[in-house]
Amino acid sequence: MYEDSPSAVLFDLDRTLCVSTQDPEELLAATFDRAGVDPFCEVRDLAAVASQTPECESDREFFAALFDLAAERADGVDPETVPSWALADARDALVDHSAVRFRDGAREALDAALAHGPVGLVTNGGRETQSTKLDALGIAGAFDATVFCDPTAGMPPKPDPRPVRAAVGGLDVPSDEVVLVGDSKASDVAGAHAAGARSAWVPLDDASDDADCDPHHVLDAPEDLREVL
Repeated sequence: MYEDSPSAVLFDLDRTLCVSTQDPEELLAATFDRAGVDPFCEVRDLAAVASQTPECESDREFFAALFDLAAERADGVDPETVPSWALADARDALVDHSAVRFRDGAREALDAALAHGPVGLVTNGGRETQSTKLDALGIAGAFDATVFCDPTAGMPPKPDPRPVRAAVGGLDVPSDEVVLVGDSKASDVAGAHAAGARSAWVPLDDASDDADCDPHHVLDAPEDLREVL
């Protein structure tokens, strides 16, 4: 635990600053229905394998891999028969990326960070998809540095240290004076540590506890960031 205040803050986006307003169980059920596939997993099953997916070139590839991994764990399912790409396409057609809201306490956390010093964003996801969410939240211009983790654009996702290093460079602050706030141990905490930055873990649910690494700060809610600053 650091006693001194960080000079700058980096935020993750999904499940840290914002959450979808689409019901995840309804979305998954509609995905199976649209693809013509009998349901073989629940949302919690997908969340449980999210950190095990290989590095992917797109959201479509990520969700295809996610359905493949869930099928491998499902009882009575032959993974070879699961049309994972059709499921990924069905989900993509149903998702409204503008249907997001601030996670409870996230607006307060962002305001506190903006009042404190430089603020950046490092988000796993392509520019178009994630910019839609930022526009819907009204914070597209809020950050001093924004890094979209899109392998097709040459930027791998967290926990690779490169996107965090790029954001830190945009803030012009030493990495050990930057704290990255995120919901995922496997992505955000590990990515921060790999880049030499501090970490503040703010889990949204049990699926966030997905890696064996110790954050510098554990927040019960996003607004608790004010106690770190």
